[in-house]
Amino acid sequence: MTGEVGPGHRVHQPGWPFSSRPVRLGVLVLITLIAISLLSRLPAWSLLELRSFDYLSTVDDPLPPADAPVIVAIDEPSLAEMNEQWPWPRSLHARLIRQLRAAGAKAIGLDIIMAEQSSREDDAAITAAVGPDIVLAGDETLIQTPQADQLIRATPMPQLTEAGARTGIASIDLGGDGVFRNIPSYQDGFAITLAQAAGKAPGRLPANALIQSFGPSRSYPTVSYYQALDPENFLPKDFFKDRVVFVGLSLQNAPEIDKGGADAFATPYTVHTGRLVAGVEIQATIYDNIVHRYSIELARLPVVAFAILIAAILAAATVWKSTGWRTFAATVVFIGVAAALSYAGIRFGNLFVSPLGPVVAYVSVAFGQAAFDFAEERRKKKQVTLAFSQYISPDLVKRLSEDPSQLKLGGERRTLSVLFSDVRGFTTIAETLKDDPEQLTGLINRLLTPLSDVVMDHGGTIDKFMGDCIMAFWNAPLDDADHALHAVAASLAMQEAIASLNRQLEKEARINGTPLHALKMGVGINTGECVVGNMGSNRRFDYSCLGDAVNLASRLEGASKNYGVALLLGEQTAKLVAGTYTVAELDRVLVKGKTLPTPVFTVLHHADAAALAAHQAFVEMKYAGKLSPDDPVFQTLPQVIPELAAYYAIVRSDVSGTEG
Repeated sequence: MTGEVGPGHRVHQPGWPFSSRPVRLGVLVLITLIAISLLSRLPAWSLLELRSFDYLSTVDDPLPPADAPVIVAIDEPSLAEMNEQWPWPRSLHARLIRQLRAAGAKAIGLDIIMAEQSSREDDAAITAAVGPDIVLAGDETLIQTPQADQLIRATPMPQLTEAGARTGIASIDLGGDGVFRNIPSYQDGFAITLAQAAGKAPGRLPANALIQSFGPSRSYPTVSYYQALDPENFLPKDFFKDRVVFVGLSLQNAPEIDKGGADAFATPYTVHTGRLVAGVEIQATIYDNIVHRYSIELARLPVVAFAILIAAILAAATVWKSTGWRTFAATVVFIGVAAALSYAGIRFGNLFVSPLGPVVAYVSVAFGQAAFDFAEERRKKKQVTLAFSQYISPDLVKRLSEDPSQLKLGGERRTLSVLFSDVRGFTTIAETLKDDPEQLTGLINRLLTPLSDVVMDHGGTIDKFMGDCIMAFWNAPLDDADHALHAVAASLAMQEAIASLNRQLEKEARINGTPLHALKMGVGINTGECVVGNMGSNRRFDYSCLGDAVNLASRLEGASKNYGVALLLGEQTAKLVAGTYTVAELDRVLVKGKTLPTPVFTVLHHADAAALAAHQAFVEMKYAGKLSPDDPVFQTLPQVIPELAAYYAIVRSDVSGTEG
């Protein structure tokens, strides 16, 4: 791939791999799918998916069902009211069972493990109280050692099950981040067994079923243990009638996650509250999930893969033609849509398709292509920078690279202010230094460097160097509404730079005892319509300008010495800067292609209105041929306008020659 880089250069630029945009997008989609398939094997990926489930499943989560279980909480008020040290006597639990039965409870689950014997009287009391409507908690623990894995079950005392009580395993599985999400798969789980005791037919759970939360801690109807012991005095009538009751430890104020708590665990809702939920309330939530089929199925691999593929294809379609701020906006919209669809799947289809994979796929493809486009844009900007950094100021290069559309290559008509500068008598200096080329070269470099800096600092474009001559122009390649003012300001600054260089040369000549080569410069500036663009051959070209206005600027530079001034301006330039600078007409010259002479001007630093009026009268007398060598104006005007003393002397000499 061959790329043009600007004035006087043409270099080979290597093309991008997969430079075809459709092919590049196809490769991006393929790489994205492979990367996600690898990332999904990492534990961190699964945790991120589950965390997204936590947020989405608790957005506008449902309330517990109307026939939701009632929780009898062993809480702080009960501990204070009972005035008993925990664990409480089993006779107290027996009394609670009798009270709940009498109040009409359909089934009772005690989330309390009674695996070991206590006192004979208490064990006898609880044995007498239990029956088929009672479910006692069991526990299952996996003990892992280097030698073997051992599964240990703790179940209620045999005498309790012989008395008719049922056993339900109340153990739950916590995820890698310590959050309870998955419904236990025990066939004899605590909630399942209690549902059977209540005459319910639990639905069959899908593999890896996820829990649907019903809110933060204490979302279920909850009463204190001591209130349930005396419902007639503490609770509304028929409060427990035909209800399923869970009994277990539940602190009045849900403990904070960083402090932990007895039989309390993090659930999906913990992301909002930062608080744990009592184990007995988790069992009630499991109960409603399996009885009312609220549980959420985790989408299988084919469904997830299809969603990721669709997201990658949508991203490719979004950036098929280009990338930009719309890419970012589309990505934000897609993330919102993906989250909304995942939420809809949870709420209306009991299916969780994680938005993580599709979002990562969309972002990877969209921003991957955006990165390619950005790199391509940087490459193009670098080309523009290389093309113009030696010809225009860094600020203009920056503007041009940020908006390359301002650069119209191939030629266009523009009104330019063109400047030519030349060192007078440089041929003589070169002849003097012909035996010392290094000194001559060094002098040229010391001359052209500050002059070039002046041009670029004033927003000009350097067209070319011709020995000791500089050609520059303004208003291309970037628009410059004040191009004439900037060109004139640059010419004046160039004169100051020459004066500074002369002072340095004088000091060096004095120190070294060498001849002084003082420099003087003439400048011509003209404003007019030109053709500007890349000009040259297919192998080599320059960014340059052509036109009569350019030719006149060159003529003005050469003619400046004939008028005893360092700067000559064309008529249009003078008109454009007259409001800022003091300009004075010097003569009228005949321009090729025109029948009438064109006036030329210079810039004055010190001249008042009266002096300018006197000078203009002098010029009119010159045009009319009314001047004579002994005219008093040749004595008075040089004193009024010292800057033009040489000019007046030249005119007087011309008048004398004419008369002679």
